[in-house]
Amino acid sequence: MNNKVTVIDVRSSMEFASGKVEGSINIPLDQIVQRMEEIKAIKGSIVLCCAAGIRSFSAWQFLQENGMTNVRNGGAWYDVAEALDKNK
Repeated sequence: MNNKVTVIDVRSSMEFASGKVEGSINIPLDQIVQRMEEIKAIKGSIVLCCAAGIRSFSAWQFLQENGMTNVRNGGAWYDVAEALDKNK
């Protein structure tokens, strides 16, 4: 994760407000389809996260099926935050 990484949290805005990865953006799972062009415009790697990894897996699968190869499923947001802190 040394390159430019954008973290997208696919939880609801209320969940996101209660705790998040520093610098992450919130695109709830139910908005992924509508915001596809915005996501495709992101340069570098994208890591998806949510509460436990289920919603982020669904988002990852959809994005992969739509040709996005720079996307990874990071699982739970707090695991992504911890991994990013270790790589600082």
